[in-house]
Amino acid sequence: MKFNYQARTKEGEIQTGTIEAGSHEAAVKILQQHGLVVVFLEAISEVPFYARSLKFLQKVKTKELVMFYRQLSILFEANTPLLKSLKAVAEQIRNPYFKEILFEIESDVRGGENLSGALAKHKKVFSPFYINVIQSGEATGKLDQILKYLADHAENEFLLTQKVKGAFTYPIFILSAFFIIAVIMMVYVVPQLTSILLETGQELPLTTKILIGTSNLLRSWLWLLALIIFGGGYALSRYLKTSKGKENWDKLKLRLPILGEIFRKIYLARFSENFSTLLKGGLPIIEALKISSQVIGNTVYSNLIKEAIEEVKRGGNISSAFERHKKNVPPAVIQMLKVGEQTAKLDSILERLSGFYQKEVDRVVGNMTQLIEPALIILLGGAVAFLVASILMPIYNISSGGF
Repeated sequence: MKFNYQARTKEGEIQTGTIEAGSHEAAVKILQQHGLVVVFLEAISEVPFYARSLKFLQKVKTKELVMFYRQLSILFEANTPLLKSLKAVAEQIRNPYFKEILFEIESDVRGGENLSGALAKHKKVFSPFYINVIQSGEATGKLDQILKYLADHAENEFLLTQKVKGAFTYPIFILSAFFIIAVIMMVYVVPQLTSILLETGQELPLTTKILIGTSNLLRSWLWLLALIIFGGGYALSRYLKTSKGKENWDKLKLRLPILGEIFRKIYLARFSENFSTLLKGGLPIIEALKISSQVIGNTVYSNLIKEAIEEVKRGGNISSAFERHKKNVPPAVIQMLKVGEQTAKLDSILERLSGFYQKEVDRVVGNMTQLIEPALIILLGGAVAFLVASILMPIYNISSGGF
């Protein structure tokens, strides 16, 4: 964060200016190191006034976190001291909210706090997964390796999520645009065309009667439809924020045709990579499982991992707990876990498993994307054909004297 300052030199001259530091105390120390006596020091918030008043605007995007971990990893690998690395990364961040957090972290580290402890003060931004892995790296003296693992992990997670989102963005946009255009036509265009048809007194086709009825319904009850859609959407969003709502939604996602299989592969890939990274970071198995259950993002798999924790505490194996849930854990995964436990190479086995499922998600999403485009063409073609049969054909009959 930035500070306006007024300070006195050794010669008694007054200097004013702006300085960037993680906290008030850090700014004072920097000025004193330059032989200045601080007279006045005031923080300048870089967060815009609208972001300060609207808390939901104060957020850090996943892409920004990925860039933070990658840049910090590269600087640390180049033997740049941690404090200089943190300051260099913070200066490059454009998000004022995130920049302020990073300068606070840099200030805490400068004051003697370790990196994991400084990150833990901002749990809304940094997940327990990253904090615990970094803490393990600090304890084992392998922070440089851990930062590289985390940078790779963050990139893989981000790319995987983006691929899935990208596959759904195009069809959602097309269908939303089609729905809006259809409503506008029903409310404003169709009534003008149907008035011409009704004046002729001819017998209208069934499709035309359906279209006219739908148009009349929308014109009369559009406000109610809008209220139901927005009210239902708001109620659903509130319900999904409850523990019961999230649990039911997570179960539903796994039962969806086609999509359920994709979600299953995503969660297995996420578990494998998270658990592998934690084990490589030196965390005990039970602790690694606890953190994995918190960050996997699905209550079904979270409960499954918690069950595995209890199994391990009793002296059993992870594979034994997973074996009781063959519906959500394929036999191949259970077998690979058994091999990893028997050979004491669980981390490397999980890493291979993660790579396999990431490729599987890429393949399935790619195939689905190729099928979506022709499906949308058929759907839109059917809608156009319905309009032609309902409106244009009767009008053509009028113009050709067919009535």
